[in-house]
Amino acid sequence: MEFAVKKDKTVRDTFLVFGSPMIEQEEIDEVVDSLRSGWLSTGPKVARFEEMFKEYIGCRYAIALNSCTAGLHLSMLVAGIKPGDEVITTPMTFAATANAILHAGATPVFVDINPMTTNIDPSLIEEKITERTSAIIPVHMAGRPCEIDPILDLARKYGLLVIEDAAHSIEAVYKGRKIGNIGDLTIFSFYVTKNLATGEGGMVTTNNEEWAEEIPVYALHGLNKGAWKRYSDEGFKHYHVVRPGYKYNMMDVQAAIGIHQLPRLKRYHKRREEIWRAYDEAFADLPLTMPAPPEPETVHARHLYTILLDLDRLTLDRDRFQEALYRKNIGTGIHFVALHLHPYYAHTLGYKRGDFPNAEYISDRTLSLPLSAKLTDDDVGDVIEAVREVADRYSKAGALGA
Repeated sequence: MEFAVKKDKTVRDTFLVFGSPMIEQEEIDEVVDSLRSGWLSTGPKVARFEEMFKEYIGCRYAIALNSCTAGLHLSMLVAGIKPGDEVITTPMTFAATANAILHAGATPVFVDINPMTTNIDPSLIEEKITERTSAIIPVHMAGRPCEIDPILDLARKYGLLVIEDAAHSIEAVYKGRKIGNIGDLTIFSFYVTKNLATGEGGMVTTNNEEWAEEIPVYALHGLNKGAWKRYSDEGFKHYHVVRPGYKYNMMDVQAAIGIHQLPRLKRYHKRREEIWRAYDEAFADLPLTMPAPPEPETVHARHLYTILLDLDRLTLDRDRFQEALYRKNIGTGIHFVALHLHPYYAHTLGYKRGDFPNAEYISDRTLSLPLSAKLTDDDVGDVIEAVREVADRYSKAGALGA
């Protein structure tokens, strides 16, 4: 498929929002049905979404929540992570990963990344394991599955949990195994920019029955199992508070979107692959590095198309490159500024620039381009044109090809 690049214009007429989701009529009708039914919060559509998701992943249990962050937090609580524990993860992730570790009372311990994959480097994990280490949280960055087998080997060797942050990776597969059916617990995000979007929302998958029963209790104020049915047409049911719980439950209004997005994942994934190939072809001669190809025996979820700017061949830094695209009405993202460079983690955990050089290299150069099934061919052409124009204008070598 070819994407037309319009040479006669340099700025889009309207702003192209980064990560705008594809929403179709079925979702709209289902949400309206929820509104008319009067059942807006946790109810039968959440239960239906959980069943569908469980079948999609191939796991025994799936628990819907109001965010991936909630899922990370509760997964650690039910698995027994406690104050004083250490949890190993990557600095190349969103704040939620480390924040959830802190919410559980544990301490995040960062391990540098493989610069080719931007995922945690398994070869560097063992040296960070101490007697206080209780878990490893690998993050499947941008939709690329982590090297899970060596991480699982370390977990078995030291008696650690593996809790996967799969916020980017709902379609991902590692060596024939679906992400979500490998580690002890896996957490997905349905935030508005994700491959499956419900606006806000998340899902925990596991094959552990005890944890699967505990998570919904913690998610709804610590009320006993099935408490969401207390106002149903089955008649009022008394509830009992059995845990000091939280307010993390998913709404039926959110699930109404998810139950129609889920069956379309394959179609949306195919569209993003088309856009991905178009970007690869269009940017091959630019002063930037494109995402590495997927590893053998894996399926990349194609969540983020992240370029790395070659700052030695450009006259501007990443932030100014992003601003130049913004002036052309192209929205972009940064995934991510490495966590140890943020003030809170630097001050609280004692990290500084130089501690994780690979993460810092990516952090200073990365830029995510629009990659949504909602993008039209014209949208993709506009992104390509804008990136090429900015790279050409600010290339130290002058015009591209010179």
